Order: sequence, then structure tokens, then C-alpha cells
Amino acid sequence: MTTARHPRTLAVALVAAAAVSFAAFADGELAPLSQDAFLALPKSGDAAPFVLDVRTPEEFVSGHVPGAVNIPYDQIAARLAEVPKDKDVVLYCRSGRRAGMAGEVLAENGYTRLQHLQGDIVAWQEQQRPLEVPRNPGGCAEALKQGQPQAEACNPN
Repeated sequence: MTTARHPRTLAVALVAAAAVSFAAFADGELAPLSQDAFLALPKSGDAAPFVLDVRTPEEFVSGHVPGAVNIPYDQIAARLAEVPKDKDVVLYCRSGRRAGMAGEVLAENGYTRLQHLQGDIVAWQEQQRPLEVPRNPGGCAEALKQGQPQAEACNPN
């Protein structure tokens, strides 16, 4: 029995796949992660989350959550290979809007372990949490615009 011959089976399979893809969302929103809970997570190793800053390169180089990777929200679809599916992905931006849009793209592409850092970078800064700044902000911004997040210029202070 193949799904091609049984349209109802195919429909059920598609609905199930869609449900799994959007499991990380509650009413269209990413699962929230408090800043305190985030800070308690491992910072390295297999259990460490992939921290995704979806702001512009210019915003990113002005200061970001330590260890974050910058992929602007409007480039997520083209750069899916850079985001691991086997790790928790914690997204943030300035206010939450771009993180939500990026989360939708990721969920539509099978990512299920998605969380949103509550308060985004604004609350992070207000609470005087640690920030990482590239050694060469201008050079890093240019490298990021060209899709080179591992550029020497992007190494932290």
C-alpha cells in the first residue's frame, strides 16, 4: 500500500507532518525561554543550544548574546544548512518580530526545537547581561553581509 494510491493516507501523513513542524509554536509564536533559564543552559557541548541572532549584521556587531550566530531573518530560508536540526535553537532579535518570522521559516522546514529568548536583546541589555562584540565590528559586518560568519574580524574582543 503506497500513499500515492490512497489519498486519505497521504492527507493524514501531510497533516501529521505539519503538526510536527509547528510543534514549537503555540498560537503562531515560538516557545518562550526566559533569560534566566537560558543562562542556566550549557554553553558548549552537545547539550548547548544553537543561539541565533536574526538582526542585521550592523545590529549584531554592536553587541550580541555571547556565542550567538548571526543570520538575518530575511536570509534564513537561503541559509538553512547553517542551522542544526539536532540542537535546540534559541532565536532573538530586537523586539521579537523578526525572531518570530525566522521561526516560522525554520518550522516550515522541519525544525521543531525552537525557542524565543524572552525580551530579546533589549531586555538582555537592560538587565546588563554580558555582550560579545567583535574585535573588528566594521570588518565583521562586511563579512557577515557576504555570508562569512567565521571571519577573523568577527572574533570577540
